[in-house]
Amino acid sequence: MKARLRTVRLDLAEPLRISRSTMTARDAVWLTVEHDGLHGHGEAVTSVYYGLDADTLARLLLAVDLSRFTDPEEALEALEQGKLNAADTPPAVTAAAGAALLDLAGKRAGVPVHRLLGACAPPVAATARTIGIAAPAHAAAQARRLAATGFQVIKVKAGTPDPEDDVERVRVIRDAAPGVRLLLDPNGAWPVRQAEALLPRFADLGVEAVEQPLAPGDPEALAALAERSPLPVIADEDAAGLEDARRLAGRVHGVNVKLAKCGGVHAALRIAESIEGSGTELMLGCLTASTLGLAPAVHLADRARWADLDGHLLLAHDPWTGIGGADGVVRAGDRPGLGVEEVAGREDVA
Repeated sequence: MKARLRTVRLDLAEPLRISRSTMTARDAVWLTVEHDGLHGHGEAVTSVYYGLDADTLARLLLAVDLSRFTDPEEALEALEQGKLNAADTPPAVTAAAGAALLDLAGKRAGVPVHRLLGACAPPVAATARTIGIAAPAHAAAQARRLAATGFQVIKVKAGTPDPEDDVERVRVIRDAAPGVRLLLDPNGAWPVRQAEALLPRFADLGVEAVEQPLAPGDPEALAALAERSPLPVIADEDAAGLEDARRLAGRVHGVNVKLAKCGGVHAALRIAESIEGSGTELMLGCLTASTLGLAPAVHLADRARWADLDGHLLLAHDPWTGIGGADGVVRAGDRPGLGVEEVAGREDVA
């Protein structure tokens, strides 16, 4: 198999502010694997939080040596066993390589990826749509527009220096879109006492669940908060991989599994299996990325209670198509492989 890389810039439609940063764009590195005239594609995106820039991603993706394989299934198995990459290879790199191999394997077999993973029907899920930290009037207008276009779930970013700003933002969003389900994500911005004071207020406003209210690094504190919280608590930054999920199973209400955080589709399936029956439920999340980057998770979407797969919807221009989402619903479809294709006519190599 032959591999090639391409780096592109993904601009957001508007700046996305969260508690620790504001993002306007990120780079994506696309991996294409070719064999017998077929092509499999995967995407890794840069992340300040995880310390990954485009050059690092490209270097590490090239280090995943696929040239000695003629069978994508064999290469995928070797990748999952850690035989193709170093032990310290970032999960985002493993996830992108795995996605490209799954895409190629599905195309060779003539079936969509979800069929390779054991699902019969194409997964369909209502995805949350994120509203960043913004002025109340802007947030309310966004919520009203999203509800009108079909979104059933809105995730509200929180964690401003004045928590009353967060309460007001949630209140106006609730008033503007009374029929939607609300999730809240402070991205670890609250001390324990502040979280204990705020969570009942957000529960009264109809928030369904809260992601990572406490700073990551103390999963015991997060579990203790979950035990007495009036809202379900979902671990995100404190649930990076399988061992984290096992440690928190039965102690928090949910874990947010992102393929770039855990290492790809098969790693996500292992996490889902590890928490099954524990009382902790699966959330499928994402980074801001293109349809190509989101597609592997969409093929798992039927396994999750919460789907937060809107990263491609935050872009000014999505360079790939194939999973929908503009109406609030993402769909895997029944085309072979990941079922996505690049939009023609783009000249945006970074």
